[in-house]
Formats: sequence, structure tokens, C-alpha cells
Amino acid sequence: MFAGLRHFRRIITVARVLARHDALFPLDRAGLPKIVPILLRIVLLAPRKSEFRRMRPGEQLTLAMTALGPAFVKLGQALSVRPDLVGDTLANDLTTLQDNLPAFSGVAARATIETELNGKINELFDSFDDTAIAAASIAQVHKAKTPDGDAVAVKILRPGIEAAFARDLDLALWAAQRVQNMRPDMRRLRPVDAVRTIIRSVEIEMDLRFEAAAADELRQNFEDDPTFSVPAVDWLRTGRRVMTTAWIDATPMNKIDRNAKGFDRETIVANFAQAFFLQVFRDGFFHADLHPGNIFVDAEGVIHAVDFGIMGRLDRQTRQYLAEMLHGFLTGNYKRVADIHIQAGYVPANQSADEFAQAARSIAEPIFGLPLSDISLARLLAQLFAVAEKFEMQAQPQLLLLQKTMLVAEGSGRKLYPDINMWELARPLIEEWMIESMGPEARMREAAEDLLDRLERLPQLIASMEESIGAVTRDGLRVNPASLESLTGAQARRGSWRMWAMAAAAAAVIIAILD
Repeated sequence: MFAGLRHFRRIITVARVLARHDALFPLDRAGLPKIVPILLRIVLLAPRKSEFRRMRPGEQLTLAMTALGPAFVKLGQALSVRPDLVGDTLANDLTTLQDNLPAFSGVAARATIETELNGKINELFDSFDDTAIAAASIAQVHKAKTPDGDAVAVKILRPGIEAAFARDLDLALWAAQRVQNMRPDMRRLRPVDAVRTIIRSVEIEMDLRFEAAAADELRQNFEDDPTFSVPAVDWLRTGRRVMTTAWIDATPMNKIDRNAKGFDRETIVANFAQAFFLQVFRDGFFHADLHPGNIFVDAEGVIHAVDFGIMGRLDRQTRQYLAEMLHGFLTGNYKRVADIHIQAGYVPANQSADEFAQAARSIAEPIFGLPLSDISLARLLAQLFAVAEKFEMQAQPQLLLLQKTMLVAEGSGRKLYPDINMWELARPLIEEWMIESMGPEARMREAAEDLLDRLERLPQLIASMEESIGAVTRDGLRVNPASLESLTGAQARRGSWRMWAMAAAAAAVIIAILD
């Protein structure tokens, strides 16, 4: 009851903000009558402001979510990668949501550090700059120097941010459950699961120890790569609400333009494409927030990544599916594109592979007919997922996150060097990876690894069998009375015979092995 009242109060606030921004259209899509938004404006005393009437719905919703605060900004950013839920145009408008907020005070930052790290600020740091160098919805970053003289970046969570997010994301889950119940046709898109994924992602983002671990893993994956770098984590000065990493003395990628001197822009984009490819295909662990403000380039041309709150993972099977799919598109083998969707289980086996191949061709040919610099694989994936809905393809959150990341990465690379396509640069790497990971030698290696894994489990299996046989020998064979009563006499005798035969066979195996 109290939860319902709490939701109701927040809903009133949200509805008033949406009404003032002329952004109540999601109510129509949720299946409510068209009269509801009109009545809401009257009841809430929230008339539409004239400046919003000339905007697209997505622009109106973007401004409303910004006004509603950090949790709605994160929700909008998550929906921007779900065109299957909100449509292509709205998803595209939501990508403009900015994760920027006014900074909180240096006094509050110092207090958080001292509480979290259980020490005085002047003991933890030789100097600490009270002015934040970057402030986002969840945390902000300060520059400091350790007693050893090392320059570091200190990331600190906003005071009270956990409670604010918990309130609004709990409301979002409640709303998603109502939409799913009211609109059975939405169940295939799993809106409840989508919100739960967002909640889980935010929970991880709000424990900076997880972000530090992600940074450390990505850094180890590239420790031998001279072209891509991740700052080292200072674990002694890292906790749940504070994370400290080495300071990056480099230029943000969005500050490098055509007139910037000392930078080989083509090489930077090539290295950027290679680093992204290796993260996705080699490691299955990728930075999922590669906007230009999170990528830096130093005087030697080395690319440095920061901000590891949003990371993506892909298992080996998904990586193989992606590699074969992209290779199928790049070589015009659309039948193969269709086959791997069905083999991977993304599209049901009762769907026509030939019709799916035709659909794949219809979206790929117009894109690959563009000039090389205008080709967008992220746009290709977005259209593929949209078309795949007609073939009953269920939403794949990990692939949607990758598609959004590819879109941002493409934009970063195109802005830096418009005349080159970073995915064409990655094509030889994709083909090489496929040969190494999916060729005959790789399949033999996988088979050998599977056999070794089974052999490693054999002692445990034998021990379990010995324990079972010992229990039967010691205590006799125990049969559940209810199960026994459900059998006829003949069935019981046959069942007993089979069980004793199995026990005898297991004993023979153990004796043979121990001999």
C-alpha cells in the first residue's frame, strides 16, 4: 500500500513534467485512450508550452527526461539502444541525452573520500583539487596527487545518489510490469527484463569497486599493446564510493580536429578500430561508452580510455555469430546471414531462411551502395534487428548494447577522420580472427579442450559413484513410498531390476579403474 502511494506521488510529478514538455505520447503507446493525456493536462494544471509544440516527440521526451533527473537520463540512454521498444526515430533522438550535471561541492567530495577510505584527506593525498574536472549524473572526477608524487584522477559518487536512483528505477519497473500486462503484444520485447537490466547496470555503476575491476581487466587485456592503454587503478585509494586511477596526460579525441598539429588522424582511427575489434572479438569484453569525451590521445598517438561504468560482455558463441554475420554482409552472402541467425537460435527454426536472406539483402544493399565513408555497420545492425522482429527474433540485450556502442564509436571515428571507414579497416582482422577461431585447427583445439574438461571431471564423477554405491551397501536401497505405491507390482520389479543393474554396472566400472 505504502509503495503504491509512493509511486502515485512520483507519477504525478513525472506526469506534470511530461505534460509541460508535451511529451505524454508514451501513454498512447502504452494502450491508454487518447483522451487520457488531455485530461491529465487539465487535472495537473500543466498546459503545453509553445516552444515544445514545434519539436519532434523524441526531442520533447529528451528535454523532459533531462528535467526529471539522473535516473530518467539513464533510462532514456538505455532506451536509445532499444529501437525495437520505442522505434527508430525516438531511439535516435534519445541518443542526444547528455549525462552532465552541475558539480557538487569540494567539501562534500572530501567528506565522502574520508568516510569511504577511513582516513584524512591530507594523509591520503598530498594535494586535492576541490574543483571537479567532470561531473555526470552518478559521479564526478577531481584531480589529486598522492604522497608519492603521482598525479591521479579521483572519481566520487554523488551524495544520496543511490536513494534517488532506487526510487525512480523502482517506479520504472512498476510501470514496465503494468505495460507488459496491458499490452500482451509487448511481451516478446520483454520490457520488464529490459528495466531489470538497466537496474542491474546502474547498481554496478554505483559501486566503484566494480568499475575499478572492469578497468583493471581491460588494462590487462591490452598490457602488451603499444597503441591502446587503460589507466592503472590505485586500489589503496579505491572503495565503493571512491575510485582512484592514474592521471592521463593526453588530449580528448573530441578536441582533435582537422587543423590539429602533431596528430596522425588516420592512424588514430585505425588504432581505435583495432582496439574496438580486439575488445569485441578477441576478448568478448568491451568498453560500451566510447564517446569522444572518454577517449584521449597522447603525443605519441597512444589511445587512452577512461570511464568504465558501462561495459559489455559477449560469450564465444555470440562472437562467432557476429563474425560470421558481419562477414556474410561484407561478402554479400545473405543466405549465410540467415542460416547463422537460425543456427544461433535467435530466429525460430520454423522461419524461412530464404525469406530472411531476402530481408537481409533489402537492408544491406542500400547501405553498401553508399560511399565507403558513409557506410555504417551500426545502422545496418539496427535495421537488421528491426526487420528480424517480423521473423520472431527475440530482443538480444547484449547485441543491442554492442550496436549502440558501435554507433558511438563510428561517430567518434568519422568526426576525427571523415574520409575513412573504420569497419573497412577492421575487415582483415575479422577474417583473420575467423580463420584462427573457427577454422579446422580451432575446431580440433576446442574438441581437445572439451575432452580435457571431461577428463578433469572424471575423478569427481567416480567419487560420486563410490559414495552412492557405499550408501546403498550401508543403508540398503531406499525407495520413496509414494513412488512405490504408484507402480504396479510388475513395474516395481522391473524398476528394481534396472536400478540394481545400474548399480552393478557402476561398481564394475570402479573396480576396473581401480584395478
